[in-house]
Order: sequence, then C-alpha cells, then structure tokens
Amino acid sequence: MPRAEAVAVVPTRDSFVTAAVRRAGPAVVTIDTERTVQGAGGAAVPQGLLNDPVFRHFFGLPQVQQPSQRKERGQGSGVIFQADGLILTNAHVVERTDRVTVGLQNGQRLEGKVVGLDRLTDLAVVKLVGNGPWPVAPLGNSDALHVGDWAIAVGNPFGLDNTVTLGIVSSLNRNASKLGITDKRLDLIQTDAAINPGNSGGPLLNADGEVVGINTLVRSGPGAGLGFAIPINRARMIANQLVSTGRVSHAMIGVGLDVVRSADGTSRAAGARVAQIRSGGPADRAGLRPGDVIVAVAGQPVQGPLQVVAAVDRSGVGRPLQLKVIRSGTTVVLEVVPTELNQQPPR
Repeated sequence: MPRAEAVAVVPTRDSFVTAAVRRAGPAVVTIDTERTVQGAGGAAVPQGLLNDPVFRHFFGLPQVQQPSQRKERGQGSGVIFQADGLILTNAHVVERTDRVTVGLQNGQRLEGKVVGLDRLTDLAVVKLVGNGPWPVAPLGNSDALHVGDWAIAVGNPFGLDNTVTLGIVSSLNRNASKLGITDKRLDLIQTDAAINPGNSGGPLLNADGEVVGINTLVRSGPGAGLGFAIPINRARMIANQLVSTGRVSHAMIGVGLDVVRSADGTSRAAGARVAQIRSGGPADRAGLRPGDVIVAVAGQPVQGPLQVVAAVDRSGVGRPLQLKVIRSGTTVVLEVVPTELNQQPPR
C-alpha cells in the first residue's frame, strides 16, 4: 500500500479581515470640512444715518460693532465608489460647508466638491477635483446580509486615520424612528463593530471586503456599543439620483399612521391604522379615511407603519399604488398615487 505523502502546511498571519481591508481600504478617505459661522459681535446694526461713523462720532454715539466670524471645522469619512472620483459619505458630514478637503490613504490631499446631499436619508456624494485614477471599493449586496454575518467598519474615528474594527451584523432593518430619530427615512444595519465620531460616512464591509453599508450613527449612553449603517443598496439608489439630478425624490401619500392594537389594547396586530389624513393629499383623494387599517401595499402584507412608509418610498412618485384596507370589518381596495414629499396639496 503506497505511503501517503505528508503535505506541508504553510502558516499565515493574514486573516479574512486583512484581505477585506486590503481590497477596500485604499478607497476609504478622510473628509475635512470648514465653514464660516457668523457670530453677533454686539447689538444689531442700525440703518441710515445711524450707521454712518462720522454721524455717530459727532453725536457721541458708540461705534457700531460688526458681526464677528469664526471658522468651524469638522471631520468624517467616505468611500470612493466610482473610478471618476465619486465618494459616498453622510449628509451631516458635508452640509453647509464652505470647503471640503479629501485625504487619501497614500497621503494625497485634494479638494472635494459636494455633488448633492439628501438630509432625509443622511447621504451625500462628493467628487474629487483632480485627475485619477482613483482606488475604488467594490459594492456588495446589502439584501444578502444575515444577522451574524461578519461586519468590518473602516474610517477615521476621532481623527485616527485608517482605523478598522470588527464585529457582526446584530440586526437588520432597524428603523431610525426606533432610535428617536424622527426626521430621517432610514432602515439601518445594526452592528457591534465599533463606530465612533469620525467614522460617519465610512464603509461597513462584509467578509469579502465589499461595501454593504455606510456608517452613520453610534448609540451613546445606555445601550452604547451599537453602531448603525445605511444599507448600500439604498445608498446606491440615492447616490444615482444625486449624481444625475443633484436631488432625491421621496414619495408620500399624506397620512399619519399608528400601530394597530388588540381590542383590549395589550398587544399589537398586523397592519397600520390611519390616524390622520392630509387634506387634499393623495390618500384623501383616493378615499382613505381615518380609522382605516392598511393591511397590504402593492399586494404585499404589511406589519406596521414602517412597512407602509417603506413600500410607498420604494414605489416612487407618480406610480399608482394599490392599498388593501380594513374598514369597519370590510375589506376595501383603493388606488393611491404618491406625490413628492415636499409638494404642497392643490388648493
């Protein structure tokens, strides 16, 4: 019987994290911002003759103090997602800034131009001013994520460049409103990979080094140690709109929704109860009434208000959307046409 030959095993110090960061890390950037803030240097400046220094001197009036200015600086992270130098980051990193400077891993520092931002989803696109080629991080599929998958956060927390932290995906579809954030439309990836100030806008990677999220929030105080990222599939859609039009379209039907409770009020039931209706809005025109319970949107059952909002947002503006509602024990099917979120109802 032939002897089996021993196979030499060569030990390696590299891990999957090393490989993932090596693949995407060069495309992770530091974003430094600067803006001018007007500060009141004294009383309000009067108009007419009272603003004339000669007039004020003649009558012994104190000279008018001019408003003071100061520079405010901030820092965040970003990731290059296209070879022409387009960077994904958070809107709160770059909004209301006068100057954006982008730092690359190779030490280059370049001017960045804000292409567009969307406060409702806290996403922005910045373009490098200069000639490439630029390193690009591969984008993954956030819909393929599972709880327990590896999660690698890369960014610049507290200004510490190229910091890598490791954890797992702790939860999916965590709605921002459950975190006390009511002015955003976000369903987030929750992770225990450390995300700290300065990580905002940086990528959350999977084990293959693909970007599956854009880091955006950290939970402080009780429950600290949890971070949140915007799923990359959502971020990609927002980025495409910002690049093509400079703005993002958000759909609405003009309703206020509440959870559905059992008869004794002790438990929740599936669906979303219509609490308020905006006069003249899409839902009003479609015949929706307060007290109706929406149980399905576009043929898909909904468990609560968050699913209704998400379904409307996915459908988009101007596309007819079928709602299945329960009204006084009877099933009613209505068709509503969502409009732009900031659009005023017809008068």
